[in-house]
Amino acid sequence: MKHTRILAGGLVVSMSLLGLASCSATTSESTTATNEERTKTELASASNQGCTLVKDGFGPQGKVNVRAEEVVTGLEVPWGIAFLPGGEMLVTERPGRVRLVRDGELQPSPVATVNVTDSGEGGLLGIAAHPNFADNRLFYLYYTTDKNGSPVNRVERWQLSPDGINASSDRIILDEIPVALFHNGGRLRFGPDGMLYIGTGDARAPESSQNVDSLAGKILRLTPDGQVPPDNPFPGNPVFISGIRNTQGFDWPNESVLWVTDHGPSGELGRSGRDRVSVARAGDNLGWPTTYGCGSNENFVTSSLSWRDAVPPGGAAIYTGNAIPEWKGSLMIGTLGSRHLHRVVFDPDSPQQVQLHEVYFRGQSPNGFGRLREVIMGPDGELYVTTSNCDGRGSCPPEQDKILRITR
Repeated sequence: MKHTRILAGGLVVSMSLLGLASCSATTSESTTATNEERTKTELASASNQGCTLVKDGFGPQGKVNVRAEEVVTGLEVPWGIAFLPGGEMLVTERPGRVRLVRDGELQPSPVATVNVTDSGEGGLLGIAAHPNFADNRLFYLYYTTDKNGSPVNRVERWQLSPDGINASSDRIILDEIPVALFHNGGRLRFGPDGMLYIGTGDARAPESSQNVDSLAGKILRLTPDGQVPPDNPFPGNPVFISGIRNTQGFDWPNESVLWVTDHGPSGELGRSGRDRVSVARAGDNLGWPTTYGCGSNENFVTSSLSWRDAVPPGGAAIYTGNAIPEWKGSLMIGTLGSRHLHRVVFDPDSPQQVQLHEVYFRGQSPNGFGRLREVIMGPDGELYVTTSNCDGRGSCPPEQDKILRITR
């Protein structure tokens, strides 16, 4: 059974409601094996495939001396940050507010209030500023809302007023992205090619990740106006990378490669843990649900890093600043359940393999900051991170959630 989905500009994409059957596969684990047998099999497979599997814990303590500065407090589940010319920030709060940070101060009134459905992992999620924001003042939001009595995830373009204190909806860019209580994706990023990349979750329908006619479980690629670029891997289709369970973080080490973080299973098919980091290119399939963790199959990309215990990863950004030169070129990942900032260094001589990885700001105060969601480089060359301790899964402090600057 099929239905259609309308993208901006009237483009119609055929969508399958049922998804495609998963291919038969060789995975690194048997769902009926004991934990000990699974671990032995995983480690052997990971070694053969060049995937680093973290058997215990999350990684060694970081060795670079860094600190975190509080930039803003008083936020409620800040999910994404868009930096504007002049150093201002637009910040999304999951209950449906877009907030402005001006001169280092959180402004009291929202720039915009979006009608969202914020149960589970839904609500107002990702944000990205148009590459030509200085001229057109356009930005993009990913949010969960009700459409004709059914929840959907939507990407919408907005325009900020000249004085920066309010915004209005401009147009829907992409509608009816599948939604569920969990696995909603939500990250928006503009790539080095000027295209809009959209991370989605499998909406608790794992088979949809393997269906290129579904928007679920993918990284999608559109023009800033919502059209499908002519050089997308599937003609007329926004799908850029498939086989994803639930990504909230990705970045580009170069124009043709993406480093992608993904959530591992939390009970599906008897599986758990195995969050992962993968190296992907246009048209690649990361394998979910056929493979996961360090599992391998000739039809899919093998992950570069996976953890046996649940992390799971939030936002991710490649460190490009000068304040912490040791981190230059590293992928920095916020983690939620494991409550730390993770650094990943890829081997320059073997770009699919991890050279080292380490943990910073582990745990809660005074050493850590709890659940970390957004991770993004600022125009000042500093790394910014948001906490997510007021999302119902953390310990919400009196000052609520924060934006942190990670520096020397």
